[in-house]
Amino acid sequence: MALLDVRHLILHFRGVAALSDVSFEVAPQTIHAIIGPNGAGKTSLLNCISGVYRPQRGQVHFEGKDISGLNPAQRTQLGLARTFQNIALFKGMTVLDNLLIGRHTHQHSGVLGGGVYWGPGQREEIAHREVCEDIIDFLEIQHIRKKVVGTLAYGLQKRVELARALALEPKLLLLDEPMAGMNAEEKEDMARFIVEISEERGTTMVMIEHDMGVVMDLSHRVTVLNFGERIADGPPDEVRKNRLVQDAYLGEQHGIFE
Repeated sequence: MALLDVRHLILHFRGVAALSDVSFEVAPQTIHAIIGPNGAGKTSLLNCISGVYRPQRGQVHFEGKDISGLNPAQRTQLGLARTFQNIALFKGMTVLDNLLIGRHTHQHSGVLGGGVYWGPGQREEIAHREVCEDIIDFLEIQHIRKKVVGTLAYGLQKRVELARALALEPKLLLLDEPMAGMNAEEKEDMARFIVEISEERGTTMVMIEHDMGVVMDLSHRVTVLNFGERIADGPPDEVRKNRLVQDAYLGEQHGIFE
């Protein structure tokens, strides 16, 4: 059974079609890439999956259950997490504090229990900090764990945002251009972490990415959008050879996939 099953999504904004009957499935413990030219509807699709947008038609099924009527917080509680194209961190707080905020769905102590910091509240916070420290070690950001996020370089902020998403312990991780704006070295690091998240943690990922080299190297399956329509879906090698995909990117020039 697919972990994520998107069925016939239709999304319009004042008559403009952002998504037109888009369907695809994501198998468990895979990296599934969503690609397409600018304006193809990729982020709109991610917003429908995460609950930010409500499509006019269609359903989103997660672990066999229809979650189309749930809000983003409810979907997060089921095990969905995401990063954003534009970094959405609390930039006046430290790296560690940002990760602890990512543990909110796992916190059971109330305001009083957490404020007193005694007994169950204290034990719970210690447990959450251990999870966060493990993620900090995993993503190799020990040296910035107490730094204020707003003072960090862009590439490190992207890594912190990934860390905060992992703090939710998601079953499905939605990555919206995780390597946008990075230099070659930062991209190599991020690609390595994405592979390790998949292989070592068994986390399923849906990733929007414009770097075709990264997409073809990392993905198990690729869905291609163009003007809100799905024009291809399959393994990377199959999608690479698809003439509709080549034409959508470069018309008669197909060098992007060479």
